[in-house]
Amino acid sequence: MTHFILWYLLITAIGLLTFPLAFRLLPALPERGYAFSRALGLLLWGFIFWLAVSFGLARNDLNGLFVTLLALAAFSFWWGRSEFPALRDWFKAHSGYVLAVEILFLAAFAGLAYVRSYAPEALGTEKPMELAFINAVLRSETFPPQDPWLSGYAISYYYFGYVLTGMMAKTTATLGGVAFNLMIALVFGLSAAGAYGLLYNLLKTVGKPRPALFSFSGPLFLLIVSNLEGFLEVLRQRGIGWNGDIGPFWEWLNMKDLSSAPSQPYGWEPERFWWWWRASRVLHDYDLQGRFVEVIDEFPFFSYLLADLHPHVLAMPFGLLAIGLALNLYLGGWKGEIDLRLTRLPLAPQGFVILAITLGGLAFLNTWDLPVYLALAGAGLLFWQVREYGWSWARLEHLVVTGLLLALASLALYFPFYASFSSQAGGILPNIIFPTRGAYLWIMFGSLFVPMFLFLAHLRRSLDLNLRLGFGLAGGFTLVLWLVSLLMGLLAANTEAGQSLIALQEMQDVWEIFGAAATRRLAFAGGLLTLVALLGWTAAYLTATQAKAESASAAGHSRHGRVHAESAPAGDQPLPFLLAMVLIGGLLVLGPEFVYLHDGFGNRMNTVFKFYYQAWTLWALVSAYALAVIFGESRGWTTWAARFVLVAVLVMGLAYPWFALPNRANRFQAEQPTLDAAAYLERYTPEDAAVVEFLRGQPNGVVAEAVGGSYSEYGRIATHTGLQNVIGWGWHQWQWRGGNELTAGREDAMRMLYETPSWNQASEILARYNVRYVVVGGLEQRTYRVNEAKFANLREIFRAGNTVVYLVPER
Repeated sequence: MTHFILWYLLITAIGLLTFPLAFRLLPALPERGYAFSRALGLLLWGFIFWLAVSFGLARNDLNGLFVTLLALAAFSFWWGRSEFPALRDWFKAHSGYVLAVEILFLAAFAGLAYVRSYAPEALGTEKPMELAFINAVLRSETFPPQDPWLSGYAISYYYFGYVLTGMMAKTTATLGGVAFNLMIALVFGLSAAGAYGLLYNLLKTVGKPRPALFSFSGPLFLLIVSNLEGFLEVLRQRGIGWNGDIGPFWEWLNMKDLSSAPSQPYGWEPERFWWWWRASRVLHDYDLQGRFVEVIDEFPFFSYLLADLHPHVLAMPFGLLAIGLALNLYLGGWKGEIDLRLTRLPLAPQGFVILAITLGGLAFLNTWDLPVYLALAGAGLLFWQVREYGWSWARLEHLVVTGLLLALASLALYFPFYASFSSQAGGILPNIIFPTRGAYLWIMFGSLFVPMFLFLAHLRRSLDLNLRLGFGLAGGFTLVLWLVSLLMGLLAANTEAGQSLIALQEMQDVWEIFGAAATRRLAFAGGLLTLVALLGWTAAYLTATQAKAESASAAGHSRHGRVHAESAPAGDQPLPFLLAMVLIGGLLVLGPEFVYLHDGFGNRMNTVFKFYYQAWTLWALVSAYALAVIFGESRGWTTWAARFVLVAVLVMGLAYPWFALPNRANRFQAEQPTLDAAAYLERYTPEDAAVVEFLRGQPNGVVAEAVGGSYSEYGRIATHTGLQNVIGWGWHQWQWRGGNELTAGREDAMRMLYETPSWNQASEILARYNVRYVVVGGLEQRTYRVNEAKFANLREIFRAGNTVVYLVPER
């Protein structure tokens, strides 16, 4: 409880210190960035601190943290001092809004912390990796942090989120295990506040009724509403659609776990162990021979339920901040120019700088976010320019130049990270044989598709649309993607990988594969037709809206090329911005239908995971806006029908959290709820817990411990102390580094170290990897045929039961 209060006070202080900066940076937003101020402050503090430590200007300690926080506060005070009178007036006028944001943030932060206290363990999935990174950051004196699972090397991963976690933990004297759960709760709270602030800005801009109330739809759709798999689980458990062991609908659906008959007696709540896991594996890919290929399709509520502190989760509040910055840009908040001599950027310097820091931070947090939010910022810039000055090819030139320079600046600001970063990513490959079945796409996104389609239908009352152009663009782009995919497949057909694929699918040549794949695409056309309908309808509004804006803008031009204020067509209307969010989300989902990023998984699994997650964020916010519009505006039987449909699909989307949350939280029953993700060690392996506690107080050094596979208990000493071991989860190292050159021989060396009777051989291994501590415990005894007699040459420095820690003398 104490650490929760300290984290709350610290992040709130950061938000208050940063709000003068946000107030001046975001003049076009009605709420002036208040809901984003905590995330903005944490990002800026993290950027300054990380940069200072990386260049040796500060240490990763309390002094470095306080000095950099003081620098941020001083700059915020100095740069925002001219706004203090306006700030005072703003607080008086928006006291209700401030109270709503504060209550929402505290409720979300405390709520998820409470849930995590009943299932806090950093066990299974990616949690040990994430806890290891947090402890490594806490332990490292400089950046990049030491890799806890590969001695002699730094982390090769986008680790910025773990630096932010470590900063919060070190400042509040919080252990890594507690910081693990507090950070997932903090990210949830920051995301709730950010989503609320975005909806408020969108609704307030156009004068929608009761914006403070309807803005709660933002965090509702983004963080709580889930895909429809949970609703299907309830139907199945109730026996609906089943007649004994026969269920034609379920057999047609052909989803793992759902296509087998439910156990009786029927009930409401699914009974399978971890039944809620299936919702993150809705898409089912089968190759041309019917072999199943797993695809990951997480959505936010699942992520917070599972509580892996992974980069896509850590980046969420800062992605929402980026959307807020893009919205401010769209609304004309950064009018001005940057003169670069060779060209001019149509953007105020402060806008360019904060966009570069935020987008660069997102790339460091979760690289996949950068192109998405860069594209949204580009759309905001383009639409604002067209509205302000009318269309010309200069608009496109400004977009391309500004986008390129923003991308370069974003990467350059975080250059020390890229200097030591390697990746498994290896280009783009064609997706020939795995179309997404329409049923699966609707199960995944149905709770967002319905509000978006209702919203598009609602817009027909007030907006023109160009159906021919819109659907022509959507259909044409889809066809081009398909042709590009086929061309890439044709070029790859004669390579070794291409021939292996043809042989694996038991086909004669690439043309036979093309024929079978085309047949399958036609059979599964529902998914593609849904996306084309969404993209085409959105583009039809967007092209008509921008054409109207161009026409009205041209009519208002003065002879100096400026637009008279009274002629600017609905300059504060956010609809084009919302439509751009729909469009970008649609392109993210459409892309993996035809191409995917080459990585260690060898299929589109990870591409779908990352792209769908970004699409969910964008579409959830549009869906939240749709709910506010449909419930807050119109009347008539069509509106009531839309409301009924919207409530129905909302109930379906809430079935998953309703039933999954108590299941995941162990029915909120525990003898001693705790936020310590490492507390399970004391309960299950008390000897290991004692070793960890001892080694936390020892000087840095490399640990020798048992080595095993990923997603296992191995690497537990390095994970919980932040010390480096010789090798941890080898498969993860391959993923992070794109190869096994650095890990080759290490696992065999650890086996030899423990099993050899020769002290000379063991001593050579200890010297080769600069080992300081040798742990011999239960896991080592179960993994190897340990010959412990040779370790008599070392000094025993700690013993807990049958577990011993030996100290290797310094060389």
